[in-house]
Amino acid sequence: MKGNATFLTVAGIMAIGLSYSAALANQEKTSWDGVYTEAQATRGEKIWVEKCAKCHGPDLTGGDAPSLVGSEFSASWDDLSLGDLADRLRISMPQDNPQSLSREETAELVATILKGNQMPVGQAELPAQSENLKTIKYKAKKP
Repeated sequence: MKGNATFLTVAGIMAIGLSYSAALANQEKTSWDGVYTEAQATRGEKIWVEKCAKCHGPDLTGGDAPSLVGSEFSASWDDLSLGDLADRLRISMPQDNPQSLSREETAELVATILKGNQMPVGQAELPAQSENLKTIKYKAKKP
């Protein structure tokens, strides 16, 4: 009888642990989780100057095109995925040469936009694959 009680106790603890692990795995990453590196954003800044600044301004604040920093940007992209943002950039930008950005360049530009919106820097680079970026939500306010 004592052996059965011990087994049930251990099984219960394991079940709780597995449930907790599953809950943690299901938590979404957000733009506040340090999802890009400083080096990646720096590479993106070089691309920005070459391909984006003429329309969106050197400091991402707009001009002939919408601002990619601040409240207007945050309101437009809040709770959407970084994959959505990357797809939009890759497919439609730059306006005078759409679909010319590689996936790596697009990820670097997304890192630059995150940095411009004062999102924290992390230890790992943003992935270049859209399906991986879709697992990370842009959040205007820290959760």
